[in-house]
Amino acid sequence: MANGSRQAVWEFFGTELKRRREEAGLTQTELGTRVFVSGGYIGQFEQAIRKPQLDVAQRIDHVLQTDGIFERLCRKLIDDPRYAEYFAGVVELEQLATGICEFEPTVVPGLLQTPAYARALILATHPFATEDFIAERVSARVERSAILKDAARPRYWAILHEGALRTAVGGAPIAAEALDHLAEFSRQRSVLVQVLPFNAGAPANNGSLRLMEFNDAPPVAYTETSFSGTLVDDPAVVKRAQAAYDLLRGAALSPEVSLALIESAAEDHRRCQSTT
Repeated sequence: MANGSRQAVWEFFGTELKRRREEAGLTQTELGTRVFVSGGYIGQFEQAIRKPQLDVAQRIDHVLQTDGIFERLCRKLIDDPRYAEYFAGVVELEQLATGICEFEPTVVPGLLQTPAYARALILATHPFATEDFIAERVSARVERSAILKDAARPRYWAILHEGALRTAVGGAPIAAEALDHLAEFSRQRSVLVQVLPFNAGAPANNGSLRLMEFNDAPPVAYTETSFSGTLVDDPAVVKRAQAAYDLLRGAALSPEVSLALIESAAEDHRRCQSTT
């Protein structure tokens, strides 16, 4: 579905939600309370500023007795074959975020990957996929990274475990290129990058963690494993995730020392290539 038509359907979703809510005699706050989100969230859904998660759409259908219309619309809109279902909502939210903080324990974060590095990762998890399948997903990942080049880009803070630098994803040349790309982001100060070194010991968070902040909405957290992901907006859980990220910041190397380590790891990959 083209971006323009997707947005048009989200706008229809919002208009229809407002009409059905008002017919039910509920304020935004009253509906929000019944579906476990804030009234402000309902207002953002109605204005097509923010997209609801599938479970929220299902609860709206239940409260407003709308025979599943909002669930069906939501499924249609998040059904982008280039993304896993659990990640589609994250893609929508990161385009609205004013701040993104991310920790990756094993790979370079998706927003900072080169096309060749992304292709190697996707091929590793889909070894029997067609070339079209791989190309679509690489294209989607590159599209997402465009938010870091926009004038209104979010403040982006990435922490990588040193293991992500040392793993030769796609082979030494591709890994070296990916680290050069990461170093350039850091040198330009368009993003802030830190490395959690091996000697820092056990990290405060063992899996991938992302925190997103917004101008007019509460922050959310997203955690991911190899085959599933969870988007969380419960304030207590988000607060715990923020505390874990603060501990990672404290244990990580400074941005300057991190940049030197990234550059050194890239050179190590090149030396490995030249000796093979």
